[in-house]
Amino acid sequence: MTAFADATEADVRAAFDRQDYVAGDDVVTTALLALRLGNPLLVEGAPGAGKTELAKTLARGFDTDLVRLQCYEGLAAENALYEWNYTKQLLAVEGEEASVDGEHSVFDEEYLLERPLLRALADADDGENPPVLLVDEVDRADEAFEALLLEVLSDFQVSVPELGTISADRPPIVVLTSNRTRGLSDALKRRCLYLHVEPPSFERELEIVERKSALDTDVAAAVCGVVQALRERALRKQPGVAETLDWADALAALGVEELDAATVERTIGCLLKDATDVAEIDAEAIEAALDEARAGTRAA
Repeated sequence: MTAFADATEADVRAAFDRQDYVAGDDVVTTALLALRLGNPLLVEGAPGAGKTELAKTLARGFDTDLVRLQCYEGLAAENALYEWNYTKQLLAVEGEEASVDGEHSVFDEEYLLERPLLRALADADDGENPPVLLVDEVDRADEAFEALLLEVLSDFQVSVPELGTISADRPPIVVLTSNRTRGLSDALKRRCLYLHVEPPSFERELEIVERKSALDTDVAAAVCGVVQALRERALRKQPGVAETLDWADALAALGVEELDAATVERTIGCLLKDATDVAEIDAEAIEAALDEARAGTRAA
C-alpha cells in the first residue's frame, strides 16, 4: 500500500475509485496535498454532500484506521483527549496493587483511557500509514473546544500532567468537517487546507447513483433529474447526495422501473426531511420536477 507521503494523484484517484467515491479534480488535488503536506483538511458544505465520506474513503482507500470524533455542543476535553479510569485506579489502591504515588502509581498508562484525539496520536506510529482522524461537524462544538483543538493540531501532542507529553513522530491525517452552522475562527482556518464541497452536477450525481445503487440507468437518471430540479427551489433543507442515495435505494427496494408522479409522492419522505418542504412539494410541483428531469435527461 502506498505511503501517504509518496502518494500521487493517480494513487488518490485509484483509492477513491476503489471505494466508489466520485470526486472532481479539486477534491483529488486537495486530498493529495493533505496527504503529502500533513496539513489538516477543513471540508465545508451542506449536510449530505459527502464530507464525512471523504475521510472514510481516504482511510479505507489507503488501508489505515479511521479515528472519529463526533462533535456536539458541550464537548469537553475528557471526551476528546483522555481521562483516567477511576474505577480501576480505586480497585488497585484498595487491593494495594498500586498507590497514588511511587513506583507503582495509579497515574500510569495502564489506567489511562484514550479518547479520539489522544488515540490518533498514540496510533500514528503504527503501520505503514498513520490513522485518519475525522473531527466531524466541528462547528457544533463550542469555541472553548476549538481552542483546545488548536493546541493539539499545532504540535500534534498532548500534555498529560501525571505522565508528561505524548506526541506522534508522524502526525495523523486530520479531516475536519463543518456544516457552517457557525463561523470557525481564523486561527483554525489558517492551520488547514480548505475544501468547499458543492452540490454535484447532474452527470456526477448520476455516476454516484449508478455506482452505489441497483437502479436501472433510466430510473437513476430520472431520480437525479428530479433532485436537481428540487434543489433549484427555495427549500428549507436542500436534499444532499446522501438523500439522493437513500431515495435511490428505496426505489430499488420497491422494484420501481419507471419514475412517475405517484411514485415520487409516495416516496418523497426518503428525499425531503422537513415537513414544510414536503407540504410545499404538491402534485403540481412534482409534475414540474419530472418535466424538468425529462428535459434535462434528454439534454444530457
